[in-house]
Amino acid sequence: MTFMHKLLGGAAALALSAGAALAEPAVIFDLGGKFDKSFNEAAHNGAQRWAEETGQTYREIELQSEAQREQALRRFAEAGANPIITMGFAMADPLSTVAPDYPDTKFVAIDVTWLDAPNVRQIGFAEHEGSYLVGMMAGMASESGTVGFIGGMDIPLIRHFACGYAQGVKAVDPEATVVANMTGTTPAAWNDPVKGSELTKAQISQGADVIYAAAGGTGVGVLQTAADEDILSIGVDSNQNHLHPGKVLTSMLKRVDVAVYDALKAGTDLETGVFTFGLAEEGVGYALDDNNAPLVSDEMKAAVDAAREKIIAGDLEVASYYATDSCPALDF
Repeated sequence: MTFMHKLLGGAAALALSAGAALAEPAVIFDLGGKFDKSFNEAAHNGAQRWAEETGQTYREIELQSEAQREQALRRFAEAGANPIITMGFAMADPLSTVAPDYPDTKFVAIDVTWLDAPNVRQIGFAEHEGSYLVGMMAGMASESGTVGFIGGMDIPLIRHFACGYAQGVKAVDPEATVVANMTGTTPAAWNDPVKGSELTKAQISQGADVIYAAAGGTGVGVLQTAADEDILSIGVDSNQNHLHPGKVLTSMLKRVDVAVYDALKAGTDLETGVFTFGLAEEGVGYALDDNNAPLVSDEMKAAVDAAREKIIAGDLEVASYYATDSCPALDF
């Protein structure tokens, strides 16, 4: 059985012996924990796949506070973990401080693409492309002509999701209304299912009958309430169709699991630099399985798959929120 050493919150729990070299790599999960059923859990699944296939082990920590970010990086690096995989945009500043101090250690930054750091593999995803596809599905499935989007922390990354989604909705129904809300402006927004539920009910009161959640653990509350209120939801990052079979229209897959698996497999031979994974690289997509198959018509699937091919071929461009800090299909 794979031995998993979990470093829990607090400075004392991070007190690794600086002289004890680690044979394992390390994974730093972001706030919300590795079982958030979304972003972090996708990373956990990728790491577990690597461990099960190779019989090797890795170290991990589930961050409990902002203060632990730099501390966890330094402790793992000092102890010899290599590579060290980090989750989320909020690791950018700690990495920019810590990575130069450990030039022989390789780091992986998921959702970070702007660092000047030669020993960091920076991985971004074309979330707007995958969100466009599920937006098309939402627009086709909606009976009211109003659909919703609930994001986690209000940051450009989540607006990037929302922008792609709104464009997909409008592509199939130019007259559709897209209602968008963010959960908050602090990292707590990733793990507030109660607020997610409240926002879902508010959007339903505005007529939304399909709601896409890109909100980490908060999205669990969105999907639960959507199911309870008998409307459709759309999951994110991991395949969340199974959480409420027959009620989750689809999930926008962001293959964080593959990114983590590939990094662990490469080990110290990991190639650093900036990498972006979109539809062409199968870094994003939509989930179809037995849990949602009855909800996805042949017409819907054909339309979405045709759009996917056009985007890959360059015949259809999905506008990126990052390009202009604005969205042609949605007013924030």
